[in-house]
Amino acid sequence: MNQKLLFSAALAAALAGAMAAPLAHAGGKEKCYGISPVGGNDCANLAGTHSCAGQAKTANDPGEYQVVEKGTCNDLGGFDKEVALEIIAAEKSKG
Repeated sequence: MNQKLLFSAALAAALAGAMAAPLAHAGGKEKCYGISPVGGNDCANLAGTHSCAGQAKTANDPGEYQVVEKGTCNDLGGFDKEVALEIIAAEKSKG
């Protein structure tokens, strides 16, 4: 394979992955923070300490999320991003 074709294929794959992420939340899905088991998060955390799925180090960390059916987050014991940020800020202020 020549380099130009290889580069084009890699770029196309990267763009396809970037485009798929927003679509994952469409169609009745939402991010639910604070419900991920260790290693069970769906993507980057709010603290910015990692940017990949499966890297949650603590269960039920308010900065980690999983994508769930819209309207089920509260039933699962989780919360939205705003509440997650409030919890994180309160924990930081405690020390």
